Amino acid sequence: MESLGIIAQLTTLGHPQRLAIFRLLVRRAPDALSAGEVAAALSIKPSTLSSYLGALTQAGLVTQRRKGTSLLYGVNLGGVQTMIETLFLDCCRGRPDLCLSLTSSLLDGAITMSDRKFNVLFICTGNSARSIFAESILREEAGDQFEAFSAGTRPYSELNPFALTVLKDKGHDVSALRAKNVSEFQGPDAPVLDFVFTVCDQAANEDCPAWSGQPISAHWGMPDPVKADGTEAQKGLAFQHAYGVLRNRILAFAALPLETLDRISLQKAVDRIAGMDTGADA
Repeated sequence: MESLGIIAQLTTLGHPQRLAIFRLLVRRAPDALSAGEVAAALSIKPSTLSSYLGALTQAGLVTQRRKGTSLLYGVNLGGVQTMIETLFLDCCRGRPDLCLSLTSSLLDGAITMSDRKFNVLFICTGNSARSIFAESILREEAGDQFEAFSAGTRPYSELNPFALTVLKDKGHDVSALRAKNVSEFQGPDAPVLDFVFTVCDQAANEDCPAWSGQPISAHWGMPDPVKADGTEAQKGLAFQHAYGVLRNRILAFAALPLETLDRISLQKAVDRIAGMDTGADA
C-alpha cells in the first residue's frame, strides 16, 4: 500500500501545472494560500486549478483548511517528508554510494562555519524598501556573525527615498546601499550563500533557479510599505511598522544557536520566525 501511495504522489507531480502549484506552495511555506492567490500567481483558470488542487490534496501533498469563507491551501510537509524518505531509503538499498553525500550534506549535522561569516541574502521584487531594511538591520545587529546582502527580482529598481529616511533616522549607514538584481548572486563569482529569505510574497511566487550550495531558505513575507495609501503620516507609519517587524524577526534569527542546530531544526526555526506576531514596534 505504501508503494501505491508513492506512485500516486509521483504521478500527480508528473503533470507540469500540478508540479508548478506544488513548488509555489513549497516556496510560500509555512504560508497557506487561497485558490485565487495561486491562480493569480500561476495564471491558471479557476476551474482547472480546482481540479489540480483536489488531486494534490488527495495525494497527500497539499493540505486544505477553511478560514472564514475562504479555503486555504498549503504544502503538506509531513506527507512530502514521508514521500522523500521512502524514495531515499529505496535508493540507498540499491546504491548507497549515490546517497551518502546527500545524507551528510543535507540531513545530518549542524551548520558549520570555518573562518568566514554566514552569508545571508534578503530578496524582494524591487530591492527598494523591505529587503534593504533587512540587510541594514542584520548588518547593524549581528555584523560580526553575518554578511548581509539584498537583491530584487526586477531587472531594474531604485531605492525608495522614504525607506532611506527611515534607515537614516534609525542610525544606519546607507552609503553602501544600492538596488541590485538577484543575478549578481547567481554567477560563479557570487558569494556562497548560507541563508536566503524572501520578504515579499511576489518574489516568493516567482520560480527562480535553485541556489547552488543548498542554502537554508524561508519566506518572511510582509506587506509592501511602498504601496501604503493615506496621508504622509500614515505612509510613514507603514514604513516604521515594516522596519519593526523585520527587526524583531532578525533579532530572533541572530539569537539562534546555529552551531548546535542541524539543518532540519534550523529550517523549522526560521519557518517559525516567519510566523512571529507582526504587531511590532518600530
